[in-house]
Amino acid sequence: MPNLDLTLLTDFYQLTMMQGYIENDKEDQLVVFDLFFRSNPHDGSFSIAAGLHQAIDYINNLSFSNEDIKYLRSLDIFNEHFLAYLKSFKFTGDLYSVVEGTIIFPNEPFLKVIAPIVQAQLIETALLNIINHQSLIATKASRVKWAAGDDVVLEFGLRRAQGPDAGILGARAAVIGGCSATSNVLAGKLFDIPVKGTHAHSWVMSFNSELAAFRAYAKQYPTTCLLLVDTYDTLKSGVPNAIKVFEEMRDQGIHLNAYGIRLDSGDLSYLSKKARIMLDQAGFKDAIISASSDLDEYLIRDLKLQGAQVNLWGVGTHLITSKDCPAFGGVYKLAAIYEKDDFVSKIKISENPDKVTNPGNKKILRIYDKKSGKIIADLIVLEHEEYSEANPLILFDPKSTWKKKRLEAGTYTIKELLIPIFKEGKCLYSSPSTFEIKKHCEEELSTLWDESRRLVNAQTVYVDLSQELYDLKQKMLMQYY
Repeated sequence: MPNLDLTLLTDFYQLTMMQGYIENDKEDQLVVFDLFFRSNPHDGSFSIAAGLHQAIDYINNLSFSNEDIKYLRSLDIFNEHFLAYLKSFKFTGDLYSVVEGTIIFPNEPFLKVIAPIVQAQLIETALLNIINHQSLIATKASRVKWAAGDDVVLEFGLRRAQGPDAGILGARAAVIGGCSATSNVLAGKLFDIPVKGTHAHSWVMSFNSELAAFRAYAKQYPTTCLLLVDTYDTLKSGVPNAIKVFEEMRDQGIHLNAYGIRLDSGDLSYLSKKARIMLDQAGFKDAIISASSDLDEYLIRDLKLQGAQVNLWGVGTHLITSKDCPAFGGVYKLAAIYEKDDFVSKIKISENPDKVTNPGNKKILRIYDKKSGKIIADLIVLEHEEYSEANPLILFDPKSTWKKKRLEAGTYTIKELLIPIFKEGKCLYSSPSTFEIKKHCEEELSTLWDESRRLVNAQTVYVDLSQELYDLKQKMLMQYY
């Protein structure tokens, strides 16, 4: 999207804390914040990181304008010393992240900020807003595409999205997660995404007859003629009239390339099978049968199990809103503070065990089975820890510590996931195109075992802690009791 000033896209308490840090001489205190999530959406076993490109734009454009300062002054809570500080505000810290399209798992810091606390505090809200939304939609799209198999999936959700930004950035995320195109023209322009669509029922209803409407559309768009056949009666009127138009086009010597029908209501399994027979008998065996109508991954899976003859799926509301799980639970927590030439680890303790954080300045190591290339586990380690594939590796479940797995030397490979995006406020990373990110996501998904891609009761991918990090966490927990 075009650069947009999102400087004030923050929670009010970020600003009040910033003023408090400055008044307490803490503005230069270097800290580490982790961005992570606690559970996968849709009860799945993985998520997909998305939104980094927009996060980079946000940080690059952080600057308080005179109008911003005037507005904040009008709130009658900020002093002039703080407002003067904001006038020259800029991000000077470091940011590390996984690249977009990467598979991510709960409780691992897939984005890390190392910056003065005033700066790190300000960017929390916007980063979560950007990353949470796109990661949610990309994850949902990957599930829809998995259910569709080799069929093409199109994103058709703009009119049901929660506002223009959700529709535009949601379309981008949907393509990253697996969609091939979008109906959203502005998203197509901004992100170089193919735009696709057919026509509405209103097109058919505006003509004296369905056949006349189909003929007019075919004349206008002979090379992309996909006809909506359920305005009146799908099998008695729509499909026969579509076949008649296709026959007329064939008789006129028009090369039928991307052509076919769209079903938008009724029993899609039954109608598609009947339509397939009718099209095949008429000699149009390569005609596309497209379907829409409140689709999601579960319905698509069931339709395919029932033998539905659909090979192009237009998915709207359930995808663009992630209707069954409308929020991605990303959080942003303080993990360390720099004191006396080193980082001092910090931990958040909660009555809810799932909300206890992992302390310290950390990195993520992804462990792959060397033979298959599949993910064995992710290992969260402290930044200074080093591992070699030439040595055996013992992994253990940090909750059920007796569950262990020994990997012999030479049987596994290690990849460090976090890469530098900003160093001392300067962006080092150039974002790939949307389709390059999509390709990376496809490669990432191929590293998951089939059992972890199930829509229901998917096999968990373990996220383990190094022994040193585990011991540090236990030591810090015991200090408070």
